[in-house]
Amino acid sequence: MNALTPTNPAGALVPAFSQRLFNSFISYLDASKKSIETYTRALRPFFTYCGENGITRPQRADVLAYRDALKGTNKSASTVQLYITVVRLFFRWTAQNGLYPDVAEHVKGAKVDRSHKKDALTGAQARDILRVSGKNISTEAGARDYALVSLMMATGIRTIEAVRADIGDLRARAGETVLFIQGKGHDDKADWVKVPQAVEKAIRNYISLRGTYARDTEPLFASVSPRDYGGRMTTRSISRIVKNSFIKAGYKSSRLTAHSTRHTAVTMALQAGRSLEEVKDFARHVSIATTLIYAHDMSAGAAKDACGDAIAAQLFGGADGSLGK
Repeated sequence: MNALTPTNPAGALVPAFSQRLFNSFISYLDASKKSIETYTRALRPFFTYCGENGITRPQRADVLAYRDALKGTNKSASTVQLYITVVRLFFRWTAQNGLYPDVAEHVKGAKVDRSHKKDALTGAQARDILRVSGKNISTEAGARDYALVSLMMATGIRTIEAVRADIGDLRARAGETVLFIQGKGHDDKADWVKVPQAVEKAIRNYISLRGTYARDTEPLFASVSPRDYGGRMTTRSISRIVKNSFIKAGYKSSRLTAHSTRHTAVTMALQAGRSLEEVKDFARHVSIATTLIYAHDMSAGAAKDACGDAIAAQLFGGADGSLGK
């Protein structure tokens, strides 16, 4: 029952032990299809590691060695943390069901840098991107791209939320125009974001150019490709549109991605003096700890800006680094 005898069904060492318990564990999970796929992908390498190293009865030392082996690869700290977290959950489950001891209890993963891996845009950069993107709104593709970037920049919605949105999700609520969204980890569209008037105008202009593909049940942002005209877009295609809008405005950086629009919206809300609780609700963060990351980054940046301005004033006669009069 506990033997990790390697099998080779598809060219990879996957212990038979895992095939029995693995399937039971995955079936036990009460999660979305995507989450289950993530658990499966994150857990399988551990069994492969055991098979390759002849480990038939994994112990705590084996789990620790596996973690250290992961750290020696090119995998990010976040990936290592995910892999170890899933291994811990697996052995917790085997112990609870009397199948195998919990040999991974309290095993730590990798130290993950909680600061943001992507940058937020400054207010000037964001306005510049919208200005450039708004130059070509007479065509369906141009109107769509401008409406999409405007919405993501103003509301901080995620790419997956933009993908799931339908035209009929744009509705009135308490005298305001809002977009009902299906947030991350949710199965329905119970949440919503307020849509500023300028953004609604951009969306309405785009919808007016779509003709028959403008019913309430149609995607809010649709493909203009001849192969899939009117079809629902993917997160990848939306990310590409946003990234291209940055590049067209002259902002080309690996640290600027579609997710930067969300960082920008949250940062701007904090800069406007909104409370942490208000910003947490606006961003739909599960924990205020996530919101605090933005606040910490912003306060640290403000302190450095102040010091930089002071030095520039003394060296060059102007806080902006200019030579002055």
